[in-house]
Amino acid sequence: MLKRSSPYLSWLLICVFLAIATGSSCSRANAEGCPTNTDPIATDRPDVTNSSLVVPTGSLQAENGIDWTVHHGSDALDGTNTRLRLGIARCTEFVLDVPDYVEAFNGPEASGFSNVVVSFKRQLPVPLGFDLSATAGLGFPSGSPKIERRGYQPYIQFPWSHPLVENWEVVGMFTVTWFPNDSVRNSTFEPTLSLEREFTSHGDVFMEYVAECDHQRPTQLLDGGGALEIQQNTAA
Repeated sequence: MLKRSSPYLSWLLICVFLAIATGSSCSRANAEGCPTNTDPIATDRPDVTNSSLVVPTGSLQAENGIDWTVHHGSDALDGTNTRLRLGIARCTEFVLDVPDYVEAFNGPEASGFSNVVVSFKRQLPVPLGFDLSATAGLGFPSGSPKIERRGYQPYIQFPWSHPLVENWEVVGMFTVTWFPNDSVRNSTFEPTLSLEREFTSHGDVFMEYVAECDHQRPTQLLDGGGALEIQQNTAA
């Protein structure tokens, strides 16, 4: 199994090095668009669409939450969804998704732990007011086979955003995930599109569309929610 998956691991490493090399060739002017410690915090939670921005160099950002889902007639509690984001270089972050536990209370869905996922994310310089990042990651077969498919699961992802009128922003993401040991789901495409409205510097709401397409019948999701920052660190 490891031998079969090793080309995907090599492919991931190549993507990481290419992303870093490409970003290193950017001019200092292009890099000015990347966040600093004085900018507001941008999180990947609570929606499916991740932030198009990276965390500042040298900072560690921890995000977590709990989800209640109804899927195929099953009620399930999923938590805590913990993500650690470390700024390792200019416009570049390292991401670690810690395993979380899914408890299904009824129906056909299973219970168990999710995989460990490691990723590298690079914010890219683009024109016309867009923010764009490229992410290359790898899911390790550490979780329950009832929850996660067997084998390594590499993926690439491109979150983007663009401001509209005042306090309004459109964001989206396109993800491709490979499941080498599951021909039915290999490969899976997930596009998202979200409209966000900022009410204050500490809160916003969103309405989001998510689709997942593989060799089975595509699934679609429409959700909404909001975020409120209850504390903000300021420079002394």
